[in-house]
Amino acid sequence: MKLIIVAVGHKMPGWIEAAFGEYRKRLPREFALSLVELKPDKRSGGRTPQQVMAEEADRILAAIPQGARLIVLDERGANWTTMKLAEAMKTWHTDGRDVVFVIGGTDGLDPRVKDKADQLLQLSALTLPHGMVRVLLAEQLYRAYSILHNHPYHRE
Repeated sequence: MKLIIVAVGHKMPGWIEAAFGEYRKRLPREFALSLVELKPDKRSGGRTPQQVMAEEADRILAAIPQGARLIVLDERGANWTTMKLAEAMKTWHTDGRDVVFVIGGTDGLDPRVKDKADQLLQLSALTLPHGMVRVLLAEQLYRAYSILHNHPYHRE
């Protein structure tokens, strides 16, 4: 099973890349984590946020491997605990499908992306910078993995 984060946004600060890289390298091959960065569409020329989101949606949907489980991060999504994420990861690993997490752009996500989701998931009720979301998601995936393998990283 591969864990793939598809994120609209690029040119992240070095500390974001370093932190994400740290959690990515901690995960073993059977939970390999990768990042697909999609350049945001330009918001010039009188284009509406809906037009921008629609164009970004085309590229997001094209980046999702055939047959993958799709988890879309959304402020109105389910609010899971880390333990619930660990339980889900165990199930996902058993079914063997790749799991794709989508982080939308500045304007959010086109409804087409949300409609294709197997799960809408809220990472936080707070508004977070998109680069920080990558790091927090990677950390939570590593934490969930550590729970499944009785690693001392997570403590109750």
